[in-house]
Amino acid sequence: MKKSLPAVGAAVTALALLATMSPAGAATPHHPKPTKAAQDAGITQAGGAYAGWEQHAGSNRSAALVRPNAAATQTLGIDVSGYQGNVNWSSQWGAGVRWAYTKATEGTYYTNAYFAQQYNGSYNVGMIRGAYHFANPANSSGTTQADYFVSHGGGWSADGKTLPGMLDIEYNPYGATCYGLSQSSMVGWIRSFLTEYKRRTGRDAVIYTTTGWWKTCTGNSTAFSQSNPLWIARYASTPGTLPGSWLYYTMWQYTDSPIDHDWFNGDLSRVRALAYG
Repeated sequence: MKKSLPAVGAAVTALALLATMSPAGAATPHHPKPTKAAQDAGITQAGGAYAGWEQHAGSNRSAALVRPNAAATQTLGIDVSGYQGNVNWSSQWGAGVRWAYTKATEGTYYTNAYFAQQYNGSYNVGMIRGAYHFANPANSSGTTQADYFVSHGGGWSADGKTLPGMLDIEYNPYGATCYGLSQSSMVGWIRSFLTEYKRRTGRDAVIYTTTGWWKTCTGNSTAFSQSNPLWIARYASTPGTLPGSWLYYTMWQYTDSPIDHDWFNGDLSRVRALAYG
């Protein structure tokens, strides 16, 4: 029978194995390293990604708080993450903001340290609020990430002031644009996330994406347009061509200046309707 290594020897061996597996400075699947583009957008470490980071890094930005070219009444909202730190919610309310989404989680390795101040603060000033998850399909399965999200702030309650969770599925700040997945595998990953989120909360999650990413990484899938509200990201005076077979957007992120601003495609009663489900 083989004898066990002495405790000290075993510890040294284990450390040596870890050093071989994770050389100094290398990113692991659980703690990915931001790309140069992501670092230029302010993402300095794993977990720092936020909705619209790729557009923030680009040149197609609008500093004007323009009203979109749409016939329906629009309702102003914002989305925030740890990138913004503590938010002055009274000031945002005074500026006309009536709904907000706060980043709760990313992958299975990050929770937003400012989540309570942001999520509860928006609620306390009278806004209708929601939480979002920044997806990293290279990290773990959609089911696993949906569970992580719901368990760390992404749940839903029928209080009329809590919006369904949002899946932020967009450009990869840590590597390959489509996270190393084929188009069919990406659609499968998204489906597994949405299915588990609905099982846990009873709600269909909102999908945040860009038309370009959706076409590239899902093959312009039409699988979710009948069930999941679309949050389109485009920094311009119009939302442009929508992805898949969505006929209209529910939310539109149109600028990041001075903070991420979004229009809800309807008046405040429609925001409340989405909250109630």
